[in-house]
Amino acid sequence: MNILFATSEIAPWVKTGGLGDVAGALPAALRQAGAEVRVLVPRYPALAAAFPAARRIAHLPWMGGHLPGADILEAEGPDGTPLWLLHCPALFDRAGNPYLGPEGHDWLDNHLRFGLLSRVAARLASEASPLAWRPDILHCHDWQTGLAPYYLRFHEIGVAASVLTIHNLAFQGVFPAALLGEVALTADDWHIDGVEYYGHLSFLKAGLRHADALTTVSPTYAREIQTLAEGMGLHGLLQSRAADLTGILNGIDTQVWNPAADPHIAARYDRDHLDAKAANQAALRRECGLAARDDRPLFGVVSRLTHQKGLDLVAAIGDALVALPAQLVVLGSGEKPLEAAFRELATRHPGDVAVTIGYDEALAHRIEAGADIFLMPSRFEPCGLNQMYSLAYGTPPLVRATGGLADTVVNYSEAGLADGSANGFVCAAADADAVLDTARWAAGLWRDAGRWRKLQQNAMAADHGWSGSAQRYLDLYRRLRPQ
Repeated sequence: MNILFATSEIAPWVKTGGLGDVAGALPAALRQAGAEVRVLVPRYPALAAAFPAARRIAHLPWMGGHLPGADILEAEGPDGTPLWLLHCPALFDRAGNPYLGPEGHDWLDNHLRFGLLSRVAARLASEASPLAWRPDILHCHDWQTGLAPYYLRFHEIGVAASVLTIHNLAFQGVFPAALLGEVALTADDWHIDGVEYYGHLSFLKAGLRHADALTTVSPTYAREIQTLAEGMGLHGLLQSRAADLTGILNGIDTQVWNPAADPHIAARYDRDHLDAKAANQAALRRECGLAARDDRPLFGVVSRLTHQKGLDLVAAIGDALVALPAQLVVLGSGEKPLEAAFRELATRHPGDVAVTIGYDEALAHRIEAGADIFLMPSRFEPCGLNQMYSLAYGTPPLVRATGGLADTVVNYSEAGLADGSANGFVCAAADADAVLDTARWAAGLWRDAGRWRKLQQNAMAADHGWSGSAQRYLDLYRRLRPQ
C-alpha cells in the first residue's frame, strides 16, 4: 500500500495546531504497520534549514492559470519517512506562520500557494507524475489540499483513490470567484457540485464533494459536523456523504509525550511513581514565579487563546478560581483581548497566576507534568491533543463535552473511579458558571489524596498512541483500494 500524504504543516518544523502533529506522527505509524508513505509539504524556510542537502527528484512545469512550475526535493525525516518538499520560493520562501503575513492577515496569494500544493499532489497521484513511485491513496488534509481530490477527478488521469481529513471545519479556504482561473479552473468547474460555494470558490467544499472518502479526527466530531449547529454551513453536504465519512481519533506521539522519558521536566515518573509529580510542580512554580503553596491545586492551560477554545471563560472566572483557593499557569497566544485579559489577571494575582504569552514547547511539557488539573473548556474541539497529553502525564483534564474531548475524557464518578473508566472532569455547558462549578468540584476532589491518586492512575492507564488509529486508516485505505 503506497500512501501520499499532502499537508501544509508537519511537526516539529511547521506547526500551528493538530494538523502539524498528525502529519508528523501518523506517517511513521503507517510505515510501522507496513505501508509505504511519502509526505508532500511546502519547502518553507524552516524545512529548507532542516534539510539543506535535500536533493531534487523532479521538476513540474507550469501547472496552469497562475500556478507556477516547481521542483520536488526529497529528504528523510528523523524516523525515516521520505519527505517530498515542494520547492517554489516565490510562494513559500516566507518566514513565520505558513498562512499569515507579518501583520497577522492572510497572505493575499494563499489561493495560489495552496492551489499549487493541491495541483502538485493531484499530479503526483496521476498517470502524468514525473516520478516512478505512484500512490494507491492520496491522503489530503484540510482546506489547504482540498482542491487535490477535485483536480484528481476532473483535471488529471488519476491512479490513486483520495481521502480528505477534516481537522477543523471552521477553516474552509474560501476565495472570491474572480480567482477561479488563477488556480487553473474554468467556468465548467463553477457549479454547485463543483467548486462553487455561495458565490465563492471553496477549496474545502470541492474536496468534501469529490474525495473518495472523508475522515474527521474523532468519532463525535464526525457526528457533530452533520448538524446545523456544528456544520459551519456544510452540514447538508456532509449529511449527503455520511456513508463515506468516518471519525478516526487522533493519537499522540508517545515517545515525545512520555513522563517516564521526558527530557524537559524536572523529575521523570510513571503510573507507579506519581510522587515525582510534586518535584515537577515545585520546579514549575519556581520557573513561573508562583508562590510555593501546596495547600491548593494548580490549574494549567496550554492553548491558543481563542473563543473556540473557551479561554474567554477561563479569563472570566480567573478571580474566582484563585479564590477557591487555587493557582493558575497559562501558556499561549491568540486573540489580543484575551492575551490582555490574562496579563491583567496575572497582575491582579501575583504569586497565584502566571501567564506566558507565546509558545514554548519545553514549558508546555513542564506544565503538563507540574499542573494538577488541565483546563480545556472548548466550545468545539475536532479532536484535541492536550487532553491526551494531560492523561498521559497524570494531570486529569477538565473539558467540555464536545468532539474528541467527549471521546477521550470520562467524567468522574465513584463507579467510574472504581472500574477504571473515570479519568477527568466533563463540563456540559459552555458558560463561565458551569466551568467554575466544575473547577470547584475538581479542586475539592484534589483534597482527597486517595481518590485523586486513583484518578491519576486511571488517566495514565490508557494508550493514546497512534498504532490503533493507524490500523483504522489502513483498513479504510484497503476498502478504497482492495488488494
